[in-house]
Amino acid sequence: MCAEITTLAPSEKAFVPFVSVDHMMKNVAAVGVEAFIKGLADYIEADFLRWESFDKKPRIPAHAPQGVIELMPTSDGKTFGFKYVNGHPGNTREGLQTVTGFGVLSDLSTGYPLLFTEMTILTALRTASTSALAGKYLAPKNAKTMAIIGNGAQSDFQCLGFKALVGVTDIRAYDIDTEASQRLARNLAGSGLNVTICKSPEAAIEGADIITTVTADKKYATILTDNMVGSGVHINAVGGDCPGKTELHKDILLRSDIFVEFPEQTRIEGELQQLPEDHAVTELWQVYSGKAAGRTSERQITLFDSVGFAIEDFAALRYLHDLLPATGHFQKLDLLADPDDPRDLYGMVLRSQLAGNGAAA
Repeated sequence: MCAEITTLAPSEKAFVPFVSVDHMMKNVAAVGVEAFIKGLADYIEADFLRWESFDKKPRIPAHAPQGVIELMPTSDGKTFGFKYVNGHPGNTREGLQTVTGFGVLSDLSTGYPLLFTEMTILTALRTASTSALAGKYLAPKNAKTMAIIGNGAQSDFQCLGFKALVGVTDIRAYDIDTEASQRLARNLAGSGLNVTICKSPEAAIEGADIITTVTADKKYATILTDNMVGSGVHINAVGGDCPGKTELHKDILLRSDIFVEFPEQTRIEGELQQLPEDHAVTELWQVYSGKAAGRTSERQITLFDSVGFAIEDFAALRYLHDLLPATGHFQKLDLLADPDDPRDLYGMVLRSQLAGNGAAA
């Protein structure tokens, strides 16, 4: 005769809201891509406006010849967030993503997670939100045309972000892989953006108010040479995001007013690698708060040396966490042990073992 089976069901304290890739896509669909980017940008701006309340440090990397894995932590004194992210440019040759990620948001007072989520899609959205938010402050007035050089996984989000926050209507796209540009044009059909596929970077830049570079190769590269960039444009340099990886000729930087997220990180990973450590830059939080000027003249070249920073991911985690009660697109993940007596974790394991033995009797 079999013994009665005892089920040790998790308590509510054991569960953490988990957003899978499928749930993330459903959350984005529920809100709409452009609305999601706008909402996320609002959270990023709000957190940059309380910049001084955050713990700030460069991300923690593990480099390999093929790419990098990084941890990006920060806290505002009440809530802690971190992202795990990789960057492996050669992955696409194996049918893999260049960038993947996941993240956690936690209550600092208890250490208990509030959210566990995929961040491959969320990172693409927050990067677009960050770029477009900077563009709202730095791009020429009434900018309508953007050149985008590098038409990979991030490019669609960048285009939609600049449409949503800056008012861009025309995209001039270039990639060394024409199929990537064709994919971008197909994906943006019906979005309200006019996409022109160009045969060279020079052709893409012609007539552009904004130039976005978002290439993936992990090496010093010159995507833009000095003679290609005229006065009065805004450059959104996204691709240079780790040591040894750049996209712009040094002379472009010397002609530009450079804006950054966190100088201590950008000088290690951004286009700033090419300049002396004391080269003057302006931090974006100062522009958003009115403590520093953004664009000041029609002929000025503004350059956002984007590398991504933990506070942006923190804001993205907060935005998603606040969104979930309305969308319901998440699941409860049994992640945390919750014994009846918090000092008796082994007793919890022992009872499970006994229940298992009873089931086998």
